[in-house]
Amino acid sequence: RCRAKGMSSMEVDGEKKGEKKDGVVLKKIKIDDNPENEGAFMKLSAHRFRLTSPKSSKESKAKDWEEFMVGVQRFNAVAVYEAVCKEIGNAPDAAILKKMNAEIAAKIAEMDAAIAEAKDLEGDSEVREGMMAKAQILARTDSKEVAVKAYAEAEALPKTTSGQRLDIELNLIRIGMFWSDIPLVDKHVKAAQILVDKGGDWERRNRLKVYEATYLLSIRSFKKAADLFLASISTFTAVELYDYKQFVFYMVISATVALDRKVVRESVIHAPEILAVVDDAPAIKDMMNSLFHCNYADLFKALVDVVAQLHLDQYMAPHAKFFLRQARVVAYTQYLESYHTVSMASMAGTFGISVTFLDSELADLVACGRLSCKVDKVKGVVCSNRPDSKNALYQTTIKQGDALLNRIQKLSRVITI
Repeated sequence: RCRAKGMSSMEVDGEKKGEKKDGVVLKKIKIDDNPENEGAFMKLSAHRFRLTSPKSSKESKAKDWEEFMVGVQRFNAVAVYEAVCKEIGNAPDAAILKKMNAEIAAKIAEMDAAIAEAKDLEGDSEVREGMMAKAQILARTDSKEVAVKAYAEAEALPKTTSGQRLDIELNLIRIGMFWSDIPLVDKHVKAAQILVDKGGDWERRNRLKVYEATYLLSIRSFKKAADLFLASISTFTAVELYDYKQFVFYMVISATVALDRKVVRESVIHAPEILAVVDDAPAIKDMMNSLFHCNYADLFKALVDVVAQLHLDQYMAPHAKFFLRQARVVAYTQYLESYHTVSMASMAGTFGISVTFLDSELADLVACGRLSCKVDKVKGVVCSNRPDSKNALYQTTIKQGDALLNRIQKLSRVITI
């Protein structure tokens, strides 16, 4: 409603409401509780990453810059604007900075006045709401340190409930993600988990799963991330982080290299929630289906497009090469499970690669222990050594049993003496 009337984001984010108490009109600042607005702000971090990435083309950077500046002026995001200008070597527009700083100063002064009135004439709830609204504005306009301090002050208020503390932790996690501060994210993910364990509603629990999964993805813990993403398919509401299409992208990426083929088929490929949006992402759709249907040449072609997208993603870019290698390991392992011996020429043809490349890659993966096979260069074949898990478990049990018996015998001698 306010947007349609042409009001600025600052006016929408901190809407004033006049209330009378003992004949005095009180100013009240309302926090912006629309998650889509927060999601739009979080996109500035993605734009920043692509603007500073050497993998992004000039045309893409020009488009990102245009969208970035729209978001900067919508939220008066001075801190990230100045950071990006410094990183890409552009001088900030003095007129834009002056305008944004003036709006921020006026808004903060307005909020401080409202908070002061609330302290004098109202209760803790109104004071907390005003401080949370101020912290939100500072998170969007000022530096990371200033935003963290503002939320800490809000959390320190008396009578803060566990639900309110959890909301603050989620805000702090987003601040860490926005500025790519992994230690800050780790700290507040752990703090949020403690609060959830003590008691939290399902909506906050489900949102925390997505936050934690995104954090795990950024530190290359794909298996745990995939499990949390799968648990959030039907309950996804964390649009303040990213939209559902991006959520599906991360889930398919993590599931492809971390989950069993049976789980991927039942929980990803045949999931109606995934099928509803996966057509909008042809690269991950082709990768997912070609791996499941054993079309390995198509898989390798799809991986080229997928990895190109990963290089431009702020969470996955550091792990793009690892993902490519891991996806190929999954494909080679799946292929070799069907054979005891297969010629290298036949295998190379199936994957659409040269024999020389296949020989080099298999030698590297076998030496690292990533593949259970042997390469016979003389005969030009690959011999698969399918691991026998039951036999390995038996041998491990025997070894551990022998070690335990030896320790018991030594202990019995001491006791006898």
